[in-house]
Amino acid sequence: MPSTDNGLESLRESVQEVLKWNGWGYSDSKFIFNKKGQAEFTGKRYRLGGTVLPLLREWIEKNLGGSLEHKSIPKASLNISDVPPSVTNEEFLQDLKATNISYSQDAEDRVFRAHGHCLHELFLLREGMFKRVPDIVVWPECHDDVVKIVGLACKHNICVIPFGGGTSVSSALECPPDEKRTIVSLDTSQMNRIHWIDEKNLTARVEAGIVGQDLERRLGESGYCTGHEPDSMEFSTLGGWVATRASGMKKNVYGNIEDLVVHIKMVTPRGVIEKSCQGPRMSTGPDIHHFILGSEGTLGVVTEVTIKIRPVPEYQKYGSVVFPNFERGVACLREVAKQRCAPASIRLMDNQQFQFGHALKPQVASIFTSLLDGLKKFYITKFKGFDPNLLCVATLLFEGSREKVLQHEKQVYDIAAKFGGLAAGEDNGQRGYMLTFVIAYLRDVGMDYYLIGESFETSVPWDRVLDLCRNVKERIVKECKERGVQFPPFATCRVTQTYDAGACVYFYLGFNYRGISDPIHVYEEIESAAREEILANGGSLSHHHGGTVCV
Repeated sequence: MPSTDNGLESLRESVQEVLKWNGWGYSDSKFIFNKKGQAEFTGKRYRLGGTVLPLLREWIEKNLGGSLEHKSIPKASLNISDVPPSVTNEEFLQDLKATNISYSQDAEDRVFRAHGHCLHELFLLREGMFKRVPDIVVWPECHDDVVKIVGLACKHNICVIPFGGGTSVSSALECPPDEKRTIVSLDTSQMNRIHWIDEKNLTARVEAGIVGQDLERRLGESGYCTGHEPDSMEFSTLGGWVATRASGMKKNVYGNIEDLVVHIKMVTPRGVIEKSCQGPRMSTGPDIHHFILGSEGTLGVVTEVTIKIRPVPEYQKYGSVVFPNFERGVACLREVAKQRCAPASIRLMDNQQFQFGHALKPQVASIFTSLLDGLKKFYITKFKGFDPNLLCVATLLFEGSREKVLQHEKQVYDIAAKFGGLAAGEDNGQRGYMLTFVIAYLRDVGMDYYLIGESFETSVPWDRVLDLCRNVKERIVKECKERGVQFPPFATCRVTQTYDAGACVYFYLGFNYRGISDPIHVYEEIESAAREEILANGGSLSHHHGGTVCV
């Protein structure tokens, strides 16, 4: 996990200094091409920081037709004059002032909270501006503040959009362009306290605005964790996890967010909704939590959550397995799921993604390290006969007591061996886990060189996994050709979460848009076709990202 020393707990003004206003993540962390034309990753927050990536440029040129000679320059800073003026309901504003709740009509504050991280949102920020942004940003500091804000919104017919970490990829933070009423962005970042930790019941009562990595760090100070680690955990919030029905990388041990939640408090226009007790299960009618989870801010504002916690595991071990092909890898994951022995995290990359990951390897520090890598490659490809253009890799993470982890590790590797899998070392597993946190930064540098990309995911029964993966990638290639994309697209997938009856499959889609006049429209048509193919092959519309929501 990246360092948690990031300054996000300071006053709200610093958040916009720490994070990018028109891209993913921290302002000091990004991929660049240096004066020698080599890729680098800047900053010191990640293990990859400060390293040269000598293979990335060649991979981009070979696989996407990218070129450092063709550059698309984004706006360096926000032009305040481009921001739509605030549409203010003065009576609401006067009542808001009387509450002493912090608020702002500053253009930078409003734009920062006008979007999530969908491709079309960030692409627009590079070259233009949204037609509509929030008119007022408010910062409640507790549940009662939210009750006051929602009450005033109802009184004055105001729109409220809850804002957590801003990592939404479902357009849920966008303001409707034709909305005439005042729009308020309700930023929960100041609601970041842990009210209590119950060591007898292993639960914690937490305010919804706490950022994921801050939650884990603070619980860790008392010897506990939630174990919930979505890819966005550095920036996303507990309330956002609930609102989007999130899933984490270690769900095999800790569960998805719906498995972790014990109690939710939510403020709605009709009052506060919460269960009357915090028992582990109820049978009296529909579970109100099922209406709240995944509602993406359309029903109300989540203010407090009671969540399950566990003692921090005493031992953690990474691992990896290389398979001769994707089919063998999927069969292994199916068997692991069938035997219910999945480690905390087990993720299988297809060959394209494996090769892409190889392109992100940093420059080796010594001849000895280079020699070792060469020997490993020789052993796998020559001695064992694996085809470099077919093999795939699974990354693993085991957690628990040392004794149980070692037993568990042996069980999983024994299963992998039955499907032709070879142990590929701890370093590859740890590196694969780390890359999860930096992969999103690639989209920003890609757009600098006419490359656009996005991810989407699905859940699918086991017997449809291979067909779905193959057919969706073939459909993407077909759609790109038909829409005038001049270079082969990057269409790749990985199996990221496993269940008794199926798995989550995560797709990456990217292409070079040189020569295309409206690249975002073309991209959205291609992704829409890919999603149609997913549905036709028995997959769901989404496993954990949610769907596009009109607020």
